[in-house]
Amino acid sequence: MTRLLKVGHKRHAAFLLSAVAACMLVGAAAFAATQHIPFTTGLYWAIVTAATVGYGDVTPHNASGRVVASIVILTCIPMLAAAFALITGDAAAARLRKVFDMASAFPAGSYRIVVGWHPTVATILDELVKAKDAVVLVADVDPASVREEVHVIRGDPTTPGPLRKAHPEGAQHALVTGQSDGDVLVSAVLLREQAPKLVMSALVHAPSVSEALHELGVAQTMSADDLVAHTLAKSLETPHAGQLLLELVDSEQHELVEREIEAADIGQSFSQVRDSRTGLVLGLVRGSGVTLGISEDPTLAEGDKLLIAVQRT
Repeated sequence: MTRLLKVGHKRHAAFLLSAVAACMLVGAAAFAATQHIPFTTGLYWAIVTAATVGYGDVTPHNASGRVVASIVILTCIPMLAAAFALITGDAAAARLRKVFDMASAFPAGSYRIVVGWHPTVATILDELVKAKDAVVLVADVDPASVREEVHVIRGDPTTPGPLRKAHPEGAQHALVTGQSDGDVLVSAVLLREQAPKLVMSALVHAPSVSEALHELGVAQTMSADDLVAHTLAKSLETPHAGQLLLELVDSEQHELVEREIEAADIGQSFSQVRDSRTGLVLGLVRGSGVTLGISEDPTLAEGDKLLIAVQRT
């Protein structure tokens, strides 16, 4: 309930509910004293009265009891109504903000952009939020259907307007998806025009579209269907391979990071640098490819990165 309320409204609602509780306790004690009944019975009467239920099984039998009842009715009921009005009003306002794309502020620091909608996007957003990454989604979807931590820009991502609102020039990375490879290609072209230096990845199916995206400067292209198929096939060959991959990408104890090599690493072999690093060095990132260093031992050069599994902080 408190998540629905703004800071000021939280204080007001808390004050009203506290005042109602105090009035019910005082009213229960006064009613019990004037009607010569146990305090617990008086408290039951006060709660029933404040809730406007009015069972009628406990009623005042003298003038003093009626005065107490009148005071409880005139104080508790209006204050309860005001508190619930604040709560329901903020709930309705939150829903409207979500519907009209006003639910969350644009991320202030670094953020990632997810463009378009694909069956895997919901899971991708969950993982990014779990990793505490600020995320901006540009898609023609109902903002209310997306996690509240994600800033949603509702619109057609194959048109310049919605993409411009996502400020791609300031994004750390962009993942381009879509209902078709054509949509992905159009969105990628528009993003490249608006943010020439933006690092992009894309989900596509056709090899020809993948080649076009590489020429456009998209760092990485992949197919979610192919990734799942290859993972399942490898799991059939080696039963624990799928479990190992899930442990690498979905563990709460560690995370995968890409780190720039140090100046002293340039000119050294990958195996030498791998042995000197803390954490599990999984591969060498060079351009848009990854080398595991099993069949070859490349020499590190400027611009290379290390793909490492490290302990979560």
